[in-house]
Amino acid sequence: MKYYIIAGEASGDLHASKLMNGIKTRDTEAEFRCWGGEQMKQAGGTIVKNYRELAFMGFQEVILNIRTILNNIKFCKDDILEWDPDAVILVDYPGFNMRIADFAKTKGYKVFYYISPQVWAWKKHRVHKLHKITDMAFVVMPFEKDFHARYGYNVEFTGHPMPDSMDLNAKIDEAAFRKTYDLGEKPIIALIPGSRKQELHRILPHMLKITERFSDYQFVIAGVPELGEKFYSKLIKNTTVKVVYGQTYDLLRVSRAAAVKSGTVTLETAMLGVPQVVCYRFSFISALVAWIVVHVKYISLVNLILDRRVVAELIQYKFTADTLSRELAPLLPDGDARSRMLDDYKELRERVGPPGASDRAAALIVDKLQRELSN
Repeated sequence: MKYYIIAGEASGDLHASKLMNGIKTRDTEAEFRCWGGEQMKQAGGTIVKNYRELAFMGFQEVILNIRTILNNIKFCKDDILEWDPDAVILVDYPGFNMRIADFAKTKGYKVFYYISPQVWAWKKHRVHKLHKITDMAFVVMPFEKDFHARYGYNVEFTGHPMPDSMDLNAKIDEAAFRKTYDLGEKPIIALIPGSRKQELHRILPHMLKITERFSDYQFVIAGVPELGEKFYSKLIKNTTVKVVYGQTYDLLRVSRAAAVKSGTVTLETAMLGVPQVVCYRFSFISALVAWIVVHVKYISLVNLILDRRVVAELIQYKFTADTLSRELAPLLPDGDARSRMLDDYKELRERVGPPGASDRAAALIVDKLQRELSN
């Protein structure tokens, strides 16, 4: 069968590639046409647009790039009609993908939404729209199934795809890692400021302000290879902070603690057992709109899944060098604060579920399509 798959971010590219591999084991002649990146390409997809062309984060950025976004939507609709797939599979990226789901369903295509929009966080009425324009929706957090059920809808909870994308039991030769990247012997604090230029400009400078306050540690940035050394050097300037490119998981594995931008990486950091402080800064307009329309107790996946404050969240103007230093300091030595967080991480892993989420979702998708084709 022919599958048209759309992912708009790096995490979506990764999770979609795992889903594609699961589909191929059940549909050996599967064809994939994709919006995504290198991971989906390696899984056998023909890439129509790279997700980096779609990376507009926040309300203000969307407004400033609205013409490009609308052109992309039109192109995507035309491309779906021309290729005429058996199914359209949407992976996260709700601002774009909800529009495409509506279009595809109207045109009679089977629509599957993997990593369903977080309608429980804002605009809860979208839950009705979501189920009207999809044939099957998959959620990745356990409490989401109950949320949809309260509105009379069923969704599939196959587990979180995070364990599929990282080997939690992998071992690393720390001495070799340090030697490769010239990191010396001081314990490491990882800085994970994001992957988009606009995020990095807003977040990394505030992270860098704390480096002189922890002289017994060295700070290492998880860098994005595509952005390049020149981009990072302008932000780092005269500090002694180093950048390790494309090795986020291994960097976390050798780190004592981390300052992490809000997003999927907060869950990845927790799954690897690294104490963290979560940070984020929106543009002014994005922050204002979020304050009005988003109604959740927490912003990090760790706290959302456990439904309590496990990791500190420093958002917008609460994210300063002083607050970051104050929250980070207790996590560095052995003690109650560090032990409590690591114990909470154990509970988190149980709630996230075992590996195989992507494969379980793929089985449901292929089974539904094959049953309907045989009728």
